[in-house]
This record gives sequence, structure tokens and C-alpha cells, in this order.
Amino acid sequence: MSRICELTGKGRQVGHNVSHANNKTKRVFLPNLQNVTLLSEKLERSIKFRVSTQGLRSVEHNGGLDNWLLKTNDTKLSSRAVKVKRELQKAAIAA
Repeated sequence: MSRICELTGKGRQVGHNVSHANNKTKRVFLPNLQNVTLLSEKLERSIKFRVSTQGLRSVEHNGGLDNWLLKTNDTKLSSRAVKVKRELQKAAIAA
């Protein structure tokens, strides 16, 4: 399972550990990913995602999962999130 947020696309970053003697060794900074169940109000069901904590804060700031998915570009979203976004768009057209 890759370490990428399904809603924001946030992934690992590469940097250095720097010793007191200024020796640099490679290291990896991983995002803080959490398995969460988010509720979709328009679809009236819950959906499980693997989301970074910063992504979770962004979703809450934008008014929930439905608003976040409709505002976000497809390139940042995972394939599962894009499918949910398409379902939301179809539900909005039908309503």
C-alpha cells in the first residue's frame, strides 16, 4: 500500500539527517496517514479513505467530503475518490 493521501495526493518527501559534524544521510519524511470513514451527505453512505491528518482538516474546513471532492482537481485524487466524485456529480444532475 502506497503512502499517499487519497484526497490531497500528499506523499513522501526526501531529505537529509544532518549530524553535529554536518554529515548528511538520506532520510524519508512520511505523511501522517489515518484510516478514516467519511460520511457523504448526498450519497447517504459512508466511505473509507486513507487520509493525511492535514487532508482531514482541509475536508472539515471546506464543509465535508462532498464539497471537498467537487472542488478538488481529479489529478490530486485517488482512483477511488474520483469514482465517488463521479457518483456525486451524477446525483447532483439527477436532483
